Amino acid sequence: MRRVVVTGLGIVSPVGCGVEHAWAAIKDGKSGAGAIDHFESADLGCTIAAMVPKLDGVGGGGPDIPGTFDPDAIMSKRERKRIDEFILYSIAAADEAMQDSGWNPLEESQEEQERSGVLFGSGVGGLKTTSEATQILAEKGPRRVSPFIIPSMLINLTSGQISIRHGLKGPNSSVATACATGAHAIGDAARLIQQDKADVMVAGGGESSICRLGIAGFVACRAMTTSFNDNPEAASRPYDVDRDGFLMGEGAGAVVLEEYEHAKARGAKIYAEFKGYGMSGDAFHITSPAPEGNGGYRAMKAALEDSGLDVNNIGYVNAHGTSTPMGDELEVMAVEKLFGGNPVGLSMSATKSMTGHLLGAAGAVETIFTILALRDQIAPPTINLDNPSVETPIDLVPHKAKPINCTAAMSNSFGFGGTNAALIFAKAP
Repeated sequence: MRRVVVTGLGIVSPVGCGVEHAWAAIKDGKSGAGAIDHFESADLGCTIAAMVPKLDGVGGGGPDIPGTFDPDAIMSKRERKRIDEFILYSIAAADEAMQDSGWNPLEESQEEQERSGVLFGSGVGGLKTTSEATQILAEKGPRRVSPFIIPSMLINLTSGQISIRHGLKGPNSSVATACATGAHAIGDAARLIQQDKADVMVAGGGESSICRLGIAGFVACRAMTTSFNDNPEAASRPYDVDRDGFLMGEGAGAVVLEEYEHAKARGAKIYAEFKGYGMSGDAFHITSPAPEGNGGYRAMKAALEDSGLDVNNIGYVNAHGTSTPMGDELEVMAVEKLFGGNPVGLSMSATKSMTGHLLGAAGAVETIFTILALRDQIAPPTINLDNPSVETPIDLVPHKAKPINCTAAMSNSFGFGGTNAALIFAKAP
């Protein structure tokens, strides 16, 4: 197998846009949660979310606020009308990752373009577009339906748009595995490089489901928080006894994966080395995890075996940790089992406590935080962890970031339908 390294990173998130800005906010324990004020939510049960900060003030953004998302910097207003926001976020994250990597296929040979690909996904896709188009059809008739409706809501159009924009003529695919999407996209892309199907891959996930339909749907299936409408920043609280469901977030994460010798030959900056990827299925329930976190455990075990590392090489885990009553404790049990019941010295935190749950983008954004934790040897905190609901020797990093000393780190992502993914990275070679 060929070695794979990470040479570029890009983020659009509720705690800010731009990798270093978002990472600084995460290390400081800053929440991206706030009250929904750009559509009517009073009747939905949940009136809060973790929104991408924008120039128009949504999500706490503004022209003079660092980390604010500027859509005009990505594409024109006319072009933006033809895509759903999850595609826009994905393009923005991919743009940053490609620029960060210093790799521009458009300036390279045809052969290099054909060896550079993209594998991007979304858990839900164009939910806003679907909801709005349905309303237009019902109220105004079929003649008012835009010809761009279908390509604006298709999940694989993230990969399509990124491919066209950057001249990526190699493998072009997409993933839709609910909340494990971003992790699966990165793992699948890395395997394409390992198997000599590509030299460079842009991979990740994007999501934008903060709309009336999205909130109503998750509240209806009792997965979302409804008890903290008056205190948004306290709503996402993994492992805490008062948690009552996840807080919806939005955004995108992108990484540039590259074959090691290819990266080395062009003098690329290397963040970390990809070491292991594991997948599993619960075969248990459409929304609830398997007993004792068995599916998550098997995904982590598969990633560990794939990496060739000893479990004690892993000093940090970025947990799936959504703040749901059942899932958090089962993940702790699964990690304890992976470490033979004795994970002394292990730090594990849930950055969803700050970003909310980015659904299909979560695995990609959290992979980036995992890589940066490894780079800086800092475990980001789990905020709002006031009263832990589980006793464990694992350090859940409550409230404040802490220094760590480790050579490898893991990121977990588990999704509806019992789909699980785990990724392992090691310090840059």
